[in-house]
Amino acid sequence: MNLTRAQRYLLSICSGILLSISFPYTGSITPLVFVGFVPLLFLSEDLKEKSKGGWHLFLQTYLAFLIFNLGTTWWVANSSFIGALLAFVFNTLFMSLTFVLFHFVKKGLKSSWAIWILIPLWMSFEYFHFNWDLSWPWLTLGNFFSIRTSWIQWYEYTGVFGGSAWVLAVNILLFQWFRSVWIHKNKKWNTWLISSLFMFMLPIVFSWKKLPILPFKGARLYNVAVVQPNVDPYNEKFALGTSNEQQLQRFFKLANSVVDSTTDLVVGPETAISQGFIESRLQGLPFYSMIQNEMQHWGKAALLIGASTVELFDTKHSRASVYIPGQRIYYESYNSSLHIPQKGEPSFIHKSKLVPGVEMIPFSNIFPFLETLAIENGGTSGTLGIEKEPKVFHAKNTLAPIVCYESIYGDFVAKQVRQGASILSVITNDGWWGDSPGYKQHFSFSALRAIENRRWVVRSANTGKSGVFDEFGGTVKETGYWKEAAFQVAIPTLGRMTFYTKHGDYLGQIAYLLSLIILMLSILYAFKNRNKSVPCEE
Repeated sequence: MNLTRAQRYLLSICSGILLSISFPYTGSITPLVFVGFVPLLFLSEDLKEKSKGGWHLFLQTYLAFLIFNLGTTWWVANSSFIGALLAFVFNTLFMSLTFVLFHFVKKGLKSSWAIWILIPLWMSFEYFHFNWDLSWPWLTLGNFFSIRTSWIQWYEYTGVFGGSAWVLAVNILLFQWFRSVWIHKNKKWNTWLISSLFMFMLPIVFSWKKLPILPFKGARLYNVAVVQPNVDPYNEKFALGTSNEQQLQRFFKLANSVVDSTTDLVVGPETAISQGFIESRLQGLPFYSMIQNEMQHWGKAALLIGASTVELFDTKHSRASVYIPGQRIYYESYNSSLHIPQKGEPSFIHKSKLVPGVEMIPFSNIFPFLETLAIENGGTSGTLGIEKEPKVFHAKNTLAPIVCYESIYGDFVAKQVRQGASILSVITNDGWWGDSPGYKQHFSFSALRAIENRRWVVRSANTGKSGVFDEFGGTVKETGYWKEAAFQVAIPTLGRMTFYTKHGDYLGQIAYLLSLIILMLSILYAFKNRNKSVPCEE
């Protein structure tokens, strides 16, 4: 190969565009993701042959991944320009550094099989990105197939990491074929092309075999009413002078239009009770009396709804604790799920996976002064309190409350299902992003959680899209954007545990361990070669 600098930058732009237009709702041409990394692999190959430094590759891959990030998640800027800028800069940086690391390890090992280490290294980056303060796994490669659920029924065994490995494996095989055609001038159908076609089609054919032929039968049905109140999050939901009673009146008007004597559960969106209150004082608050009065007309239906809540502590409870000097106590704010049964006490579960920069200031446990940089995005700014582990509501049927950002985390939801959840309920507020691909992408990701755990997913959004997914990721019900809506649907309560439910993100963990082993071996190999190159003294 002998590419010019302009040709290398053209390849990087091509890669960024291919990845962008193959992502859901920023093109949705899903098959192109299987060639999205091929231009970058040619870049790596060319720079390896020329023995050029990693700075060249870093700049060119940074351009590719910046186009990818901007092209797919530009809508984040509708919520917070500074937050979006930081997300674009740092997420692109992490992707580029991962690819540069792959380049140097491959170059150092000097083996034809070394190209395959891209798979564990990239999956390790994705796994790490699920599990630290700057977590932003939106662009995980396995998420590309959220709108192609008929291709990925095998996610019940692998989760999204299986999709990431699939994408990278096909990219590597196609790269090997393109290289054999363009560099080695092999014009025949060789083993690389046959292998890449086989690798592409085998998971899809297997997936088609998993799809149901007949409608589902057998499980007990659970009637759920879903409400989308469509409250403007910028100018209405958290506005001064707005009361919980006012917003609940709107909610109950919609709920009462669909609730009947058969309804088992009514689901409302994230922070539908938007004005914060102390949890222990709930039952003495006027809006709680209003809730009880409305619910007594429902018959047997319970309520699951989002709320902004507060708890008080005598001592510092976590990094989210804020001291009140005059009262000598600490308070913590939460983004909570509230479950109110017809009989019994109400209960709360706090959101665990927080949005960096908005609900949680990354690394503020190490650098407390960072709390002053919190992004105001309605409600309480700064780091919120969390549950240390995923929790479920043990009601008539065990419910998994999944608040907004938590729905991107497959392992988190799998832990809730392991606790007995038979129904997955996503409550969210997607109105921050405007009429953009953001709320559509977020909606589609719920299909992945349905497939991974073989559970129906009920989704109530403040606005955006509310809806229902069956256990195969099929969309049973879907509402429109920026519209008030309410509907009722009968959901089968399923109990089977999938392999993924039992083991979670095990593929990410395996990739992480493999990467550590590969890196140690490459370091040892480099030292060995360095010692060989040192001339002996006489």
